[in-house]
Amino acid sequence: MQTYGNQQKDLRTLTATSQREPGAEMATDKSDEICEAVLTSLEDDKAEDVLVLDLAGKSTIADQMIIASGRSARHVSSLADHIQRKIKELGGKRARVEGLPNADWVLIDTGDLIVHLFRPEVREFYDLERIWAGPSAGGATRH
Repeated sequence: MQTYGNQQKDLRTLTATSQREPGAEMATDKSDEICEAVLTSLEDDKAEDVLVLDLAGKSTIADQMIIASGRSARHVSSLADHIQRKIKELGGKRARVEGLPNADWVLIDTGDLIVHLFRPEVREFYDLERIWAGPSAGGATRH
């Protein structure tokens, strides 16, 4: 896993290259701050195989997507809980959360950022990296 300083550099690179609408700088700054906080939370909580996908210009559903794995359903649930708390602390939009009861696959949607948390075997089955990043994974950054 890379250090946090490298994650910030990678995140700034991702967001600097994405297309933004004029006047969206304030929202972008908040979105970037939330994304950085989520990455920090995932690293602190020992999430595995963290991947950040830049969706700007590829999709209208979000600007960034984070995919990560937890070792068990309890770990995935804990990761999701801590992310929700971080988003709330930062004053972000109320995140919509799906999948917490089973915690095989938890989806956290803040609008600009989508976070997918999986148990490893569920992540392998759905293979979102292949769907969103494609074979070259040009807009993806592993953390």
